[in-house]
Amino acid sequence: MSGVSQATSDHAREKLAGDGDVGTLVESAVSPVSVLRQLGHGVAMTAVLLVLCGVIYPAALYSLGHVAFARQANGSLLHDRTGRVVGSALIGQPFTRPEYFQGRRSATGNNAANTSGSNLGPTNPALIDSVRAASARFRTDNALTDSLQLPSDVGTASGSGIDPDISPANARLQIARVARVRGIDALALRTLVERHVQPRQLLVLGEPRVNVLQLNLAVDSAFGALAAPHGSP
Repeated sequence: MSGVSQATSDHAREKLAGDGDVGTLVESAVSPVSVLRQLGHGVAMTAVLLVLCGVIYPAALYSLGHVAFARQANGSLLHDRTGRVVGSALIGQPFTRPEYFQGRRSATGNNAANTSGSNLGPTNPALIDSVRAASARFRTDNALTDSLQLPSDVGTASGSGIDPDISPANARLQIARVARVRGIDALALRTLVERHVQPRQLLVLGEPRVNVLQLNLAVDSAFGALAAPHGSP
């Protein structure tokens, strides 16, 4: 029994000694010097990440964009024959004169600072009436029969309000009008339109499309620009 009691006492003293060592380590770990050291590490890491993510990374992307994709990085701007900037390939413009191909309708007037659709639901009578009115106006402007099926982008407005493209079918239906007003060969104009049909992105994304501003600039370049009537935009 005395041997067991002695062993128990020795174990208790070892436990207390061990607890004292842990306490000493904890006290040492939270010493002012240790806290300042950890704080310094945190400040240094924050400074490194700030420079890396807030300066070096944006500067590298900016430089790469302006070297490898200079046109896109500067807004995909388009110029007329005189070199004057007339718009962006990414933002649609309203064309109302009959000698030009016309783009999609916009609920915001092609305002790039306020991109939005009409927010009208598919059963809203206002939406149905606007689609019918736009389709009827398109038929009248292009001398189309009521039995001809129109592509959907003729009557519907752009979801973003600044869609720069129309479907190839939409563009083809406008060829006769543009050729007649300009007094040019419709076949030559159709050839120009077909050259401006852009395929699906990566062959699978989106649909074939025609950029309206680029097409109208090409028409002016190939056949000459008509003088704008007095008071017309």
